[in-house]
Amino acid sequence: MPFALSPPLSRRLLVVSNRLPVVLEKTETGWSLKPGSGGLVNALAPVLSHRGGVWIGWPGLALEKGGEWEELMAEGFRERGYELEPILLSEREVKLFYEGFANAVIWPLFHDLTGSCDFDPAYWYAYLEVNRKFADAVVEHGLPDDFIWVQDYQLIHVAEFLRPQAAARRIGFFLHIPFPPLDIFLKLPWRGQVLAALLAYDLLGFQTPRDKRNFLHCLKHLLPEVRTVHGGAADKVRVGERTVRVGAFPIGIDYATFEETALSDEVERRIEDLRRRIGPYDLVVGVDRLDYTKGLPERLLAFRNALERYPDLRDKARLMQFVVPSREGVAEYQALKAKIERLVGEINGEYSTAGWVPVHYYYRHLPRRDLVALYRLARVGFVTSLKDGMNLVAKEFCACQVEANGALVLSEFAGAAAQLQVGALLVNPHDIEGMADALHYALHMPADERLRRMRAMQEILRQQDIFWWVDVYLKTALGEAPDDFRTPKEYFPQLDLEDAWIEL
Repeated sequence: MPFALSPPLSRRLLVVSNRLPVVLEKTETGWSLKPGSGGLVNALAPVLSHRGGVWIGWPGLALEKGGEWEELMAEGFRERGYELEPILLSEREVKLFYEGFANAVIWPLFHDLTGSCDFDPAYWYAYLEVNRKFADAVVEHGLPDDFIWVQDYQLIHVAEFLRPQAAARRIGFFLHIPFPPLDIFLKLPWRGQVLAALLAYDLLGFQTPRDKRNFLHCLKHLLPEVRTVHGGAADKVRVGERTVRVGAFPIGIDYATFEETALSDEVERRIEDLRRRIGPYDLVVGVDRLDYTKGLPERLLAFRNALERYPDLRDKARLMQFVVPSREGVAEYQALKAKIERLVGEINGEYSTAGWVPVHYYYRHLPRRDLVALYRLARVGFVTSLKDGMNLVAKEFCACQVEANGALVLSEFAGAAAQLQVGALLVNPHDIEGMADALHYALHMPADERLRRMRAMQEILRQQDIFWWVDVYLKTALGEAPDDFRTPKEYFPQLDLEDAWIEL
């Protein structure tokens, strides 16, 4: 259930994100409008509906004013109880701003994948143009007492463009992806401009203590005149006469809804159907968007290594890997898809037997009912991100494990590792044999340990859900963070030096 609003949170909320909380589609008969999906929409929509507000974002298509879609968008506002204000982008802006700077510079750089960056100056100027367009919309549709909450890496410069026109406005920012360490951030040609833009906000929210530490480390070395005072829910950074607060607020999921869905009669029926179809095999599940940050080839190599080194898994374990289509027009993503499909074919060609195929691979969207049923049925959830801001798949898997029969194998480079280190088997996604060992152990884990680990993770996720995230962030921005707020402890692997020595 959404949290109860306390007095500091009574002011109107103006949300600014790259996409609107609705999906606009062109059909043969006209335009259609569908609700958006995802934790951010589920969390913020009730808050906006409760007290009114505005959501500013791009509809997802290159549109022009005066189209039939405008009336449909206005109807969507009336149904939701808050305003939807679309930002119109041309095809050129989509290519240079969204596909260019946002997804060919910031996305790979902030995920430590500098080899995938394209530092085209044209991308940078388009990024600034579009951020200014978003800022102008905030000025046009906002009220002086609004709290403005800007979301994610596509819109870092919104506050900087707002300040000359609205110096006293309260503006917060949340970065949903990782923030890179200093040596990676230095590679950005516009590093100074990006840091200055971030310092135009009143509250900067990061997913994990590591991301916050990386940001503050960049400030320390690149802007030594800036002073930081540590302590409380958010550290204080003095920038001239202004104070910017910086905190780590891990985003959650709508835990209660996932749990309720997992216990529904519809999912129960789907599970029975899946059991008949899958057979008596231990199910390992992976669900990911097609992206080079998700460690999909590494996951398949680890599964193949496990089959090679642990013959007891053959004819017993089955990996079901779902990949959601993404950026299908980008050559690099098509090459990744081809590599995944080649590995699936190689593994199945080498290890399949009569009646058993080790990898079942699906390239498509998965209906929510089927997704929840698979999470609940699975023996292991397998998350191998090379770098991830949070990774909500890991949290969804745990929420759907209502019988606590499953185990989570989780990359230590996913943001979720900080919260889920109490129960997950944490792995280095570059260590193929280490992942194979963890997978084998997860499939043979004693029932009491499986139960203890899963219940520990579920307790954290139940308390720190998506509504908790909104509550803590807004209270920190507009009032006082709850007294019991504690930043998750940063995860560091514990090394055993005796096992690390190599005998020559």
